[in-house]
Formats: sequence, structure tokens, C-alpha cells
Amino acid sequence: MRTIRKQFNAEAKAKVALDAVRGDRTLSEVAREYRVHPNRVSVWRKLLIGEAARLFEKDSRPQRDEELIEQLYQQIGQLQVKLEWVKKKSGYLD
Repeated sequence: MRTIRKQFNAEAKAKVALDAVRGDRTLSEVAREYRVHPNRVSVWRKLLIGEAARLFEKDSRPQRDEELIEQLYQQIGQLQVKLEWVKKKSGYLD
């Protein structure tokens, strides 16, 4: 009989990792509470600690996303202008 693995979303992983980082309980206790293997808790904990510094960097991801969105809107505008020009030159718009 085949068992189905339990999949955790990002929120659940963060919750388990934060609980493990607090240090008031052992990894085994945290793993038992959330029904996760202790090795998995350890991996998520190390990942959280390693990536925490990126949250406070000046070049954070949301800022880069805003720049990307602005560039994409500019490109859309340029393409719309080109499309109107081509339609006009082809006689499509009378």
C-alpha cells in the first residue's frame, strides 16, 4: 500500500521554522507537534536563518518588482503606439 506524502505550504513551513528558531522546545518536540520529520524541521530552520538577512537588504524584492512592472507598462505603451502606426500605414484605420 502506497502512502501519500503530506505537503506543506510556505506559511506552514515558516510557522514550523519560527517555532524551531525560538528555542523554547527541542526540534523533536516541534516536529512531533506539527507531525513533521525532525530532519525536515532542521532544514526549514536553517533555511529561515540563512535567508533572514535578505529581508532587510536595501535591494529588496518588492522594489525590484515595482521596477519590472513599470518597465513592462512602458513596453506595452510603446507596442500600442507601434500597432496604431502600422494600422494607420496599412490603411486599416480609415
